Order: sequence, then C-alpha cells, then structure tokens
Amino acid sequence: MSAPTTDPAPSPTAAPPIALQEVTVRLGGETVLSGVTLDVRRGEFLALIGPSGGGKSTLLRVIAGLLRPRSGAVRVESVPALVFQDYRLLPWRSALRNVALPADLGTGGGLPPREALHLVGMDAYADYFPADLSGGMRARVALARALAQSGDVLLLDEPFAALDALVRERFNAELRHLHEKTGRTTVLVTHSIREAVWLADRVAVLRDGQIVEVLDTRGEGRVSAYTDGLEAHLRAVLGTGDSTRLRTATRARPSLSGLLPLAALALGLLGWHLAATRLDQPFLLPTPAAVWRELTGTFPALAAAFWVTARTALLGTLLGSVAGMLIGYPLAKFRALERFLSPFIIASQSTPIVILAPLLVSWLGFGFFPAVVVSSLSALYPIMISTLVGVREVDRTFHELFSSLRATPLQRLTRLELPGALPVMLGGLRLAASLALIGAVVWEFVDANQKGLGLAVQVAGTYQNKAAQFSAIALLIVFGVLIYAVITSLERGVMRRRGR
Repeated sequence: MSAPTTDPAPSPTAAPPIALQEVTVRLGGETVLSGVTLDVRRGEFLALIGPSGGGKSTLLRVIAGLLRPRSGAVRVESVPALVFQDYRLLPWRSALRNVALPADLGTGGGLPPREALHLVGMDAYADYFPADLSGGMRARVALARALAQSGDVLLLDEPFAALDALVRERFNAELRHLHEKTGRTTVLVTHSIREAVWLADRVAVLRDGQIVEVLDTRGEGRVSAYTDGLEAHLRAVLGTGDSTRLRTATRARPSLSGLLPLAALALGLLGWHLAATRLDQPFLLPTPAAVWRELTGTFPALAAAFWVTARTALLGTLLGSVAGMLIGYPLAKFRALERFLSPFIIASQSTPIVILAPLLVSWLGFGFFPAVVVSSLSALYPIMISTLVGVREVDRTFHELFSSLRATPLQRLTRLELPGALPVMLGGLRLAASLALIGAVVWEFVDANQKGLGLAVQVAGTYQNKAAQFSAIALLIVFGVLIYAVITSLERGVMRRRGR
C-alpha cells in the first residue's frame, strides 16, 4: 500500500473530519461531558488524556456514534473504526474472519482483510482463533479489523492498556509508523503522558467532563528516556517485547477415565447376568445372552421397526428445534412478551405428552404426521428455553461492537446472537433429542399403524416374550446414546474453538 500524501499543516478553511460543538452528555443522572468543543484535523493524531472518570471513553463513544449527547452537535465525516480496550474479537471466528467482519456487515471498504493482517504482522496467523493468541496478537487483529473498515477515522480506546510495558513500547512504535503510512485521522484515549506526547500531533486534556487545554505536541515527543541512562540499561536487560506468542494448551497426561463408561457397562451386564441367572425366570428377567439371541434372530424385523422410530424421532427433533428457536428468540429479545406468554409456556411444560396423545388422535387422526407432531412437541421446550437463555447471555460488549459496525438486526442475529448462543443451544438439543425419541415411542403405544420399536415392545409384552421386549428396548437405548454422543461431540468442538 503506497503512503498517502499528507499535509502537515492542513488548510484552516478545510472542514475537519471530526467536529464537536458544545457537547453535553448525562449518564445515570450525572453530567459526564459538559460543553465539549473540539475539532480534529484531517490526518491528525489526537490524544485524549486525563484522570479516570474524566469522560475520555465517553467522548470517544460520542464520536463513534454509540452515545447520543443530551445537547450539542457532533459531525463525523465517515463511520469511524473503533478499537476497544478489550479488543472484542468473536471467539468463534478465526483471526482472518474477525478482520473480515466489517466487510461481512457491509461496512468494509478499507484495506482487504488479508492486507490488513499483513500490515500488522499477523498474516501468518490468519487461521488461528482468539483463544490461541496472546494479548498482543489479539490487539493486532483488532487493529487490523479497524483498518479493514471503511472510512478515514480511527478511534483507539486504550487498546494497549492490558499489555506489559515492553510490548506496549513496541506497539507504540508500530502504531506511529502505521499512522504515518495510512494517514488516517486518529483519536487515542490513554492514561500515559509519555505515550500521548510521543504519538500525537496534539494532546487534549479532559478533566471533570471538560477540555481544559489542547497542546500542540508535534515533534515534541522524546524517546531518550528509553535510550539513555538507567532505563535504557533495564530495557537492554529485559530485551524487546514480543507480542506474537501463541497460547498452546499443555497436553494432559494419558488418562483411563475414558474407559469408565465401558467399565460401568461391563459391570451392569455382569450384574444383569447374575441377577437373571439367580432368579431363573425368563418370563420376568431374561439373561443378556437370551436377549442377544432374540436380537440377532429377529434382526430384520427389529431393524425395520428401528427405522420407523428413528425417522420419527429425527424429524421431530429437527422440527421441534426449528419451532423452539423461532419461539425462543423473540422471547429472549422482548422480556414483556416472555412475561405475557409465561402461563402458556409453563402449562405446556407441565402437561405430559402422554396426556395430549389421545387429544391429538381426535384432532389429527393416525399416521406418520401426528407421530412427528408429538415428537416435535416433546423436543420444543428445551430448545426454546436454551435459545432464550443463550441469546440473553451473549456478551453486551459484542453488541456494542456490532453497533459500532452499524449491523442490521438480521446481521446481528446470524453473525452474533445465534453463534454466541450455540453452546447453550447444543446443550438444549441433547435433551430435546432424548425427549423427541420418547414422544415417538409414546405415539407408537397409541397408534398401532406406526410399527416402530414402541409397538414391538407392546407386542412382545402381549406374548410374554421378555427377551424380545428387552431387545427392542436395547435398540432404543443404542439410538439415544448415539444421538447424545454426536451432539456432545459437536458441543465439545464448539467449546474447544472458543478456548473453553
């Protein structure tokens, strides 16, 4: 990227890209900013300093459009790119996809994402997730995301405050070089006087919500404190700060805990065998061997019944999940709607599906469709609640990030709320799949036309064939365990990517 031509002394008649006139902001009944008037010239680097609670970050949010002043005028030439102090990288997106977020939301137009990553020295880590990156690397990715956003205004809210002194020193040098190269109008909030004077063309001092002084610091910054005397000696001993360090999880020692479920299963089968042998009543409790002989001997018929039940349960899980999300999302967004519908929600969960089955027979008749309806109703509630909880648990700071990127409600739903709620929703899906299977079997007890495993259990019971009953029940258990294992595997993969 070629360096833009910059004019060290812009024309006084040129309209500044950032202009604030008598801006007043009140939060919680307290005046945070009072009559702030400030212009930031094109291509200028302005630093805001002042004591904590003086209104620096509030002023930055006013410029970013995240806060509306109570009075006064704010004019910003283009949508600003804001780098937050905590970086706010989406944990389910790689470094490259985090940088590409503005383009995904329609506010790109700055540097191409890969070029922005290259400019901050992170192109080799494009496919890494935030959980695998050090704090300094995440700061670089956040800065690259801002560079990929359209507009010529860059806002920095103490982005290096959490870094150690050596890494911060290196970042300051890189940020100064980056500003010279891109020429963006930049506003930096900082507590460091040295940092402000070294980096900025002007420094605005904010105290008690008012700008008390604006100093011209162009060319006044000194690095001699880093290169002379005792401080230089300490710097040489400590070395150069390196922010590009991956977070590698230490490998856990090999554990036998994974064998515990198999051990429990073996002990259960052994206990079952001993109990059945001692009882010696096949019509009450058959041995595992007798159940296995029945299963292998009638496998074609059981397999056909298995498919009937599995098809109903899988489709019920799918439809119930979709319905649960469609209901749970508006409940999460509008608490008044949740309170209004709460009697019906509680009543639906309190009514066993076996009670509703006869009613559905009279309304829908028999067949595959009502079977799927019963299975879907069984799966709906866990997904509805997990969607409600998951969407509400999405970090509010990410919502502020999306507000700064001018995201639409649909973009917020598809790129923030649903991905953010996914771990909770997968937990609900595990329960929903189990309940959908129960609903499918309940309907087979009611409708003899559904020749699934539920009917097989009933028929075997009529003929007092306990081995056949146990073999059908065993297939139901195997199906439930497989679905549970698949969903759990997906959940662990999602959590692993997020470093949890």
